[in-house]
Amino acid sequence: MHKMARITKGILGGFSGKVGTIVGANWRGQDIIRSIPKPSSKQPTDKQLLQQTKFSMVISFLQPLKNIQTKYFGSGSGSKSRVNMAVSYTISEALQMNGDVPELVYNKILITKGDLAGFQNVAASPQTGNIIALSWEDNSAQGNADTADKANAVCYCEELRTFEIFESVAEGEH
Repeated sequence: MHKMARITKGILGGFSGKVGTIVGANWRGQDIIRSIPKPSSKQPTDKQLLQQTKFSMVISFLQPLKNIQTKYFGSGSGSKSRVNMAVSYTISEALQMNGDVPELVYNKILITKGDLAGFQNVAASPQTGNIIALSWEDNSAQGNADTADKANAVCYCEELRTFEIFESVAEGEH
């Protein structure tokens, strides 16, 4: 079996891949080196299994939102990626236990998070032809809101467990 790594910037640069018991990678712009983790011989505790279940549930749920959250969740600075911030928020704020089973609390889930002023007095009304009309009060003079801002709409069908994402569906006129 061959073990290979790729040196990206000469002998003093970082490398990516596995060599023996170490792994080199570029993580958020930093060249890092780490050892291969040893598999645990212990059985996971109930708390560890619960945390793994929560993490898996949230990752699966948020996966379709990855492109939007990469752009619009949090400040995008620091060591956590925006997607990781969304996962962390969802686990801590939008999960509840129903007996021994974690479940999502949909009205607590945030699709995006930032310092742009949110909608004021928003209303959604169904129209003919499978159309939903959105209206809201103009707040373009507040904070960093602008008349050229565009709205994205994200719809989730719990029954089908699917998202519909509509980017730049409304702007200017409210």
